[in-house]
Amino acid sequence: KLCGYLNKLGIKGPIKTWKSRWFFYDENKCRLLYYRTAQDINPLGSIDLSSASFDCKMENGEGVFEIRTPSRAFTLKAISKQAMMYWLQQLQMRRWEFCNAQSRFPVGSYVNDPKSNEILSCSFAFMSYFVFTFVDVVDNEDFLPIVKTPTEAVGLKAASLPAPQTSTALQNISLKHPWTEIQNTVYNICGSRQLWGNNGNVFNFDEFQEHPENVDEEREGKVEAGCPVKEGTLEDGRMGPRLKWIRKARWMSSGFPGSEELSREKNSVDKVSVLQQQVLTLTDEVKSQKELVKLLHKALEAAQQEKRVSSMYLTAAEDKDRLELVRHKVRQIADLTSRIEALEQENKELEQILTLRDSHIQELKEHVQLLMEKNHAKQEIIMTLTEQMARELSDPLQEANTITVETLYKQQEEIEHLKDDIDAYKTQNQFLNSEIHQVTRLWTSVAENEKALLMKCACLQARNCQMESKYLTVLRKLQEAVPCLPNSHVELVKNLIQEALQWDVKEEAEEGLNLNPVSEYDEYGFMTVPDYEIEDWKLLAKIQALEIKSNNLRSQEIVEKPLRERWNSTGELNPSAELKSLIRSGIPVEHRQRVWRWMVSRHCSPVPGHYQRLLEQSGSTEHPACRQIELDLPRTLTNNKHFSSPTSQLIPKLRRVLLAFSWHNPAIGYCQGLNRLAAVALLVLEDEESAFWCLVYIVENLMPADYYSDTLITSQVDQRVFKDFLSEKLPRLMAHFEQYRIDVSLITFNWFLVAFVDSLVSDILLRVWDAFLYEGTKVIFRYALAIFKYNEEEILRIHDSVEIYQYLRFFTRMITDGRKLMNIAFNDLNPFPMKLLRNRRSMHREELEAELCELEQIKAAYVKERAEQGP
Repeated sequence: KLCGYLNKLGIKGPIKTWKSRWFFYDENKCRLLYYRTAQDINPLGSIDLSSASFDCKMENGEGVFEIRTPSRAFTLKAISKQAMMYWLQQLQMRRWEFCNAQSRFPVGSYVNDPKSNEILSCSFAFMSYFVFTFVDVVDNEDFLPIVKTPTEAVGLKAASLPAPQTSTALQNISLKHPWTEIQNTVYNICGSRQLWGNNGNVFNFDEFQEHPENVDEEREGKVEAGCPVKEGTLEDGRMGPRLKWIRKARWMSSGFPGSEELSREKNSVDKVSVLQQQVLTLTDEVKSQKELVKLLHKALEAAQQEKRVSSMYLTAAEDKDRLELVRHKVRQIADLTSRIEALEQENKELEQILTLRDSHIQELKEHVQLLMEKNHAKQEIIMTLTEQMARELSDPLQEANTITVETLYKQQEEIEHLKDDIDAYKTQNQFLNSEIHQVTRLWTSVAENEKALLMKCACLQARNCQMESKYLTVLRKLQEAVPCLPNSHVELVKNLIQEALQWDVKEEAEEGLNLNPVSEYDEYGFMTVPDYEIEDWKLLAKIQALEIKSNNLRSQEIVEKPLRERWNSTGELNPSAELKSLIRSGIPVEHRQRVWRWMVSRHCSPVPGHYQRLLEQSGSTEHPACRQIELDLPRTLTNNKHFSSPTSQLIPKLRRVLLAFSWHNPAIGYCQGLNRLAAVALLVLEDEESAFWCLVYIVENLMPADYYSDTLITSQVDQRVFKDFLSEKLPRLMAHFEQYRIDVSLITFNWFLVAFVDSLVSDILLRVWDAFLYEGTKVIFRYALAIFKYNEEEILRIHDSVEIYQYLRFFTRMITDGRKLMNIAFNDLNPFPMKLLRNRRSMHREELEAELCELEQIKAAYVKERAEQGP
């Protein structure tokens, strides 16, 4: 058991006093309880060690250390440096055992997904391996060696020793806990009375003289068994006072040497003095016991008098006699009351006299102290003058030698003190190092538990989002089947749908614990939930938001975290297969701007000052495309908060970028769709000059020539190439389109022209752009085919051309699983060689140019024929 006496620093305003306290460690709650004495039953207070830190500073003095808790700091003092280090090491060990036991987190099956359980189990196994490996490493470090147990100051045996008093008994009383002090005092008094009642005579020591050794053996047996021998916890109520009398008898015997000690005395005078001292002590003890006997006799006489009066009262024949006895008793009570009041008054006067005498004694002590100080000062002056005279009379060489010897002696003393300080600081440093490492271990354990809890919460939240999504899907199916439902159920379905539409993603994200919340806008200002006007589509928007949130939560620990770690470990960017794989997986937000700048500068070297010259030219001369640019600015990225308002800050920047490009490339000038490309570049790169060069890189390097010309001939060629790939990769879907005469180019033309801007949700769109800026237009073909592959089964279930067109208008916004779409684009559609794409483009370009030439000839012939016919 960790227990023993320590001095605790108490602070009352400006007054600081050390008070002796008995400290006992409660291993169940990791608390350090402290009592005034080891025999008290109720503690004065406790110190929570579970979140405490320990410190020892040499400046505070020998044996002084601190326990800092979040609420306050406790300053304690042990009897020696060894005892202090023992307490600190033991408290460290008990804190680690308690925190390690409390931090074990049971791995449970919190979701029905076996993969999630397997991931959690692996993470917990890794956490346990990490913690115990770390413990082994730390334990082998060369920190403070184990301090031996100071048995004379720590342990249950120390309870039988007198408390190390550093103050008077009155100062040692706790004024903060008067009720606890009263309870402990009453308990001790009751224990003493019980002892007197059991023995019958306060002078009877036969019980202790007959079996003293057995009592010690029984007590030591309990100590070895680990039972705290405390008066309030003994089963037999008489055993506590007996142990107190035993302790008193031992103390008396320890103060008086026995026959063996007397026989060892060589001097008879010492024997006589010891015996005289013993006689005086025993005489005082007999006097005190006689006084106690007198008090008991008086109490006995009072009890007998009371008994005689009660007998007279009971034997009285008439009521008058009884009444007279009662009146006599009342007069006695009044007389006793007046005597008590007089005694109290006399007691107060005596207390005042005592106070005056104490003050007078204090003044006399101060006067004596002043006289002693004056005398000491006179003696110092005399010694100084004597030394001065001796130096004047002595030989100058001897004086020099004396000074040198004194100087060397002082330096040696200073060196010894410095060595002691060095040893103390070394010990303090070793302990503080061990404290830092142990606190780090505890923090690491807590951090691992927190990560596991966050992962569990993410999986549960993802599961909840899936359930909500399924619930809303069922409501949508019921909404479609309203005409077929009974009238009694139609109103109920409408109410449920209305409640579902009132759900706000933003408010829910603020209320709950969201590890990767899906708020109203993402990092770049795109709306995460589309604002559909049709009620049916609004329900679809909510289903989409829940699916996005579920996918993000599930992929956060499994996919996103390892991907971020790989990006963080990537230093200088160089083209490689590994970088290509990373970019296809998606660039994290914190790295996207840097990687995009690198990809643009790799193929399109910015010319210094060129952008500023273009701005000056657009400011002095109005470009023919200026009017069309102004018309398209309000229609740019209406689902983004940075462009949705005419007063947005990015609108002027976008205007300047488009005007500068129109002067930079007069052959194209401006084409509808360039505003969307430049807007996405502005959102990611933030700097308008960087956005300008990104637009130049896309139009002049990534896209083929004539992609944004007046005829858009290359854009039309890509639509024919895409239909060929669609027939090869998805023949069932293409046959379905041909059956219902669906022209997919009406949907896909805008995809290719603006690289899916305004078609995909922002998270998937930016992943497409990451790969598009690195690999080129082949990525657009891959993702266009993947989008149809992703929704192939849904499209095949529709057997009406109008419904198919209506579905194709918004089906790209319903794609929520970006990882699945990426796997389809780069894995399921392979092989996809660039050489095949170039050959198809060349073939269809020739066909398209021939068709356009034929149309021009027909047009010219028609014009000529009309001219010949006249008006």
